Amino acid sequence: MYQIIYMKADYEPWWQFDGWEEHIVSVEKFETEQQFLIAFNQLLAQFREKYEFEAYKNDRFYAFWSEEECEFCEACDEDTQIYHGIIILTPEVIST
Repeated sequence: MYQIIYMKADYEPWWQFDGWEEHIVSVEKFETEQQFLIAFNQLLAQFREKYEFEAYKNDRFYAFWSEEECEFCEACDEDTQIYHGIIILTPEVIST
Protein backbone atom coordinates (compact mmCIF):
# COMPACT_ATOMS: atom_id res chain seq x y z
CA MET A 1 0.00 0.00 0.00
CA TYR A 2 1.22 3.48 -0.93
CA GLN A 3 -0.12 6.65 0.67
CA ILE A 4 0.08 10.37 0.04
CA ILE A 5 -0.82 12.48 3.06
CA TYR A 6 -1.49 16.20 2.55
CA MET A 7 -1.38 18.37 5.65
CA LYS A 8 -1.57 22.11 6.22
CA ALA A 9 0.02 23.57 9.34
CA ASP A 10 2.28 26.28 10.71
CA TYR A 11 5.29 23.93 10.59
CA GLU A 12 6.94 21.65 8.06
CA PRO A 13 5.61 18.08 7.85
CA TRP A 14 8.83 16.39 8.98
CA TRP A 15 8.39 17.75 12.51
CA GLN A 16 5.24 15.71 13.12
CA PHE A 17 4.58 17.40 16.45
CA ASP A 18 2.03 15.86 18.83
CA GLY A 19 -1.37 16.15 17.23
CA TRP A 20 0.01 16.58 13.71
CA GLU A 21 -2.71 14.25 12.45
CA GLU A 22 -5.27 16.97 13.20
CA HIS A 23 -3.73 19.00 10.36
CA ILE A 24 -4.30 16.32 7.73
CA VAL A 25 -6.34 17.62 4.82
CA SER A 26 -6.44 14.42 2.79
CA VAL A 27 -5.05 10.90 2.49
CA GLU A 28 -4.84 9.06 -0.82
CA LYS A 29 -4.11 5.33 -0.96
CA PHE A 30 -2.80 3.36 -3.92
CA GLU A 31 -2.42 -0.36 -4.51
CA THR A 32 0.38 -0.13 -7.08
CA GLU A 33 3.59 1.83 -7.26
CA GLN A 34 2.67 3.04 -10.75
CA GLN A 35 -0.64 4.56 -9.58
CA PHE A 36 1.17 6.16 -6.65
CA LEU A 37 3.94 7.66 -8.80
CA ILE A 38 1.49 9.17 -11.28
CA ALA A 39 -0.56 10.81 -8.51
CA PHE A 40 2.52 11.94 -6.59
CA ASN A 41 4.15 13.55 -9.62
CA GLN A 42 0.89 15.32 -10.51
CA LEU A 43 0.58 16.66 -6.97
CA LEU A 44 4.20 17.85 -6.95
CA ALA A 45 3.64 19.66 -10.25
CA GLN A 46 0.49 21.35 -8.91
CA PHE A 47 2.18 22.50 -5.71
CA ARG A 48 5.32 23.68 -7.54
CA GLU A 49 3.15 25.80 -9.81
CA LYS A 50 1.12 27.25 -6.94
CA TYR A 51 3.74 27.87 -4.22
CA GLU A 52 6.91 29.89 -4.47
CA PHE A 53 9.07 27.88 -2.07
CA GLU A 54 9.79 24.18 -1.59
CA ALA A 55 11.86 22.06 0.78
CA TYR A 56 12.11 18.34 1.33
CA LYS A 57 13.65 15.96 3.81
CA ASN A 58 14.38 12.22 3.92
CA ASP A 59 12.87 11.70 0.44
CA ARG A 60 9.38 11.44 1.92
CA PHE A 61 8.53 14.82 3.44
CA TYR A 62 7.83 17.83 1.21
CA ALA A 63 6.89 21.36 2.27
CA PHE A 64 5.56 24.13 0.05
CA TRP A 65 4.77 27.72 0.98
CA SER A 66 4.35 31.30 -0.17
CA GLU A 67 5.46 34.21 1.98
CA GLU A 68 2.06 35.89 1.83
CA GLU A 69 0.24 32.91 3.35
CA CYS A 70 0.48 33.49 7.09
CA GLU A 71 -1.86 33.29 10.05
CA PHE A 72 -1.77 35.21 13.27
CA CYS A 73 -0.71 33.11 16.25
CA GLU A 74 -2.27 34.44 19.44
CA ALA A 75 0.01 32.37 21.68
CA CYS A 76 3.17 33.80 20.12
CA ASP A 77 1.63 37.21 19.26
CA GLU A 78 2.93 37.24 15.69
CA ASP A 79 2.25 35.91 12.22
CA THR A 80 3.34 32.35 11.46
CA GLN A 81 4.09 30.85 8.08
CA ILE A 82 1.61 28.29 6.73
CA TYR A 83 3.09 25.18 5.11
CA HIS A 84 1.46 22.74 2.73
CA GLY A 85 3.04 19.41 3.55
CA ILE A 86 3.16 16.15 1.68
CA ILE A 87 4.15 12.94 3.42
CA ILE A 88 4.62 9.84 1.32
CA LEU A 89 4.35 6.37 2.80
CA THR A 90 5.56 3.36 0.86
CA PRO A 91 5.55 -0.31 1.89
CA GLU A 92 9.18 0.06 3.03
CA VAL A 93 8.38 3.03 5.27
CA ILE A 94 5.15 1.55 6.63
CA SER A 95 6.87 -1.69 7.66
CA THR A 96 9.55 0.07 9.76
